Amino acid sequence: MPVVVVSGTGTEIGKTVVTAALAAVALAGGRTVAVLKPAQTGLAPGEPGDAAEAARLAGAATAVELARFPDPLAPATAARRAGLPPVRPAEVATAAEKLAAEHDLVLVEGAGGLLVRFDETGATLADVARLLGAPVLVVAPAGLGTLNATALTTEALRARALTPLGVVIGSWPAEPGLAERCNLADLPEVSGAPLLGAVPAGAGSWAPARFRAGAADWLAAELGGAWRPEGMAERHGCRDRHGLPVTERPPRGG
Repeated sequence: MPVVVVSGTGTEIGKTVVTAALAAVALAGGRTVAVLKPAQTGLAPGEPGDAAEAARLAGAATAVELARFPDPLAPATAARRAGLPPVRPAEVATAAEKLAAEHDLVLVEGAGGLLVRFDETGATLADVARLLGAPVLVVAPAGLGTLNATALTTEALRARALTPLGVVIGSWPAEPGLAERCNLADLPEVSGAPLLGAVPAGAGSWAPARFRAGAADWLAAELGGAWRPEGMAERHGCRDRHGLPVTERPPRGG
């Protein structure tokens, strides 16, 4: 798995922190890592972007940003407003392939959700994943509304013959409510993809040493970590009105 595309169900849901955790775990395992951000929006020149932030948290990762547009908008719109050429999927795929020739793992972090447009033709991160033949890790919020958005994202992937690697919760609250707890069981069911981790809320503000020390506990074995959905369900799982764990579902149609 030399290239993994990190997408999300929307913006500001923890993609960069999840990307950093993936990089930190891989680096701790002795692998070389590159983080590629095709289009960075909403930042002025000189401000640290998402790739640089992921590398800062993770450690000795190579950070690459292909284009930057100042307005906090979708890449196609931000490029048009700035009068700059947009980033195109073929450019992203070429950059990722070059990085993959020099690194054990390349993480391509999208902007916003899966189908946010890169250019005027309607090209998206899904087109990048298709060109690379890469699996897509979906980052999702923990709370109310995440089931629909996550199901739509994985459905869009499958409609394009792309593989959803799994789902990671980008910001797990210290005191989860009913929706968050029940979503632990519901997210893999509605998405048809395994739940592969949960990053603590606020982890992106931690000191890098603390972040790196904790990263393996937030990601499942499939991503190089030690996180177990069963263990999290035991601690936080949804319970019925009698306080009993909801571990089984009635037959469909029953």
